[in-house]
Amino acid sequence: MPLKIYRRPGSTVWQYRGTLAGNRLRGSTGASDKETAQRIASEIENKFWKRGLDGKEKALTWPKAVALYLGAGKPSRFVAPLVKHWRDATIADMNAGSIRQSAIDLYPNAKNSTRNRQVLVPTLAIINHCAELQLCPPLRMKRFKVETKIKKPVTLEWINAFRRHSDRTDIGVLALFLFATGARISEALAVRWVDVDFKTRTVLIRQSKLGNERIAHLPADIFLALANLPRDREPFAIAYTTARDAWDHTCASAGIEHLTFHSCRHGFATALHDKGVGVKTIAKAGGWKSAQHLFNTYLHADEDPTVTDRLFDTDEKKDAENG
Repeated sequence: MPLKIYRRPGSTVWQYRGTLAGNRLRGSTGASDKETAQRIASEIENKFWKRGLDGKEKALTWPKAVALYLGAGKPSRFVAPLVKHWRDATIADMNAGSIRQSAIDLYPNAKNSTRNRQVLVPTLAIINHCAELQLCPPLRMKRFKVETKIKKPVTLEWINAFRRHSDRTDIGVLALFLFATGARISEALAVRWVDVDFKTRTVLIRQSKLGNERIAHLPADIFLALANLPRDREPFAIAYTTARDAWDHTCASAGIEHLTFHSCRHGFATALHDKGVGVKTIAKAGGWKSAQHLFNTYLHADEDPTVTDRLFDTDEKKDAENG
């Protein structure tokens, strides 16, 4: 654990103590000012890791770190390219600058969001898992700057228009499924008939982003749409690129605004919220890791400037207007 400072009873001088990589360190900072003492303790800790007093950091190779991470049941998504890239490295060779450069080398034409998601996040997760095992120091670093784009949520009216103009029944049902369950496109395409329980009206969704599973309820519309799909193939036995091309074609032929697969997940959250469902309930139903992330990213404001009229929409007023 990190070094902590403390004062002995009756003393004005701050001491430090703690355990780093199995080594118990303790001593005097020689300072009576708390802020100075904290800085001195931090410098002592940094020097320990830089020298690699017990040799663990230098001996810990990247492949070994990955093996420890995966052996603990952590997600393997995006890890394979990182194993190949750093195959001859030790953790001591890796720092914020080299990790950022690896993201550029691995994905030269990708967006910063992709580099963050597929390189920085899993690399830091692996290193910091080993830090928890006291095999190396923890690492923090800044992400690549990402411009936030607000996704417009689909509505039920949009979904219905999309389905009416879809040349492929499965693409129309796919759109409805994304909206009705809040599933990500990768999760929807992975659904198999064995995952669908028509007796309980539920579907097993394997959450690719979080590495776990959830059971989603099937509202009547999607329940019937799935039931009418042929059984000689899986519900959405479609390659991603095929689904994307068919999706784009349907939007164009329907004359509706082009919204993405992920706009359906936004629509799922926004529509439920507009109907009075609580944020925590929506987060659970849609498989969000936290209600805060759902609130900050997926819920969209009502653009109607007259929304404040609803403050005075009392039951008494409605009864009076209805005669």
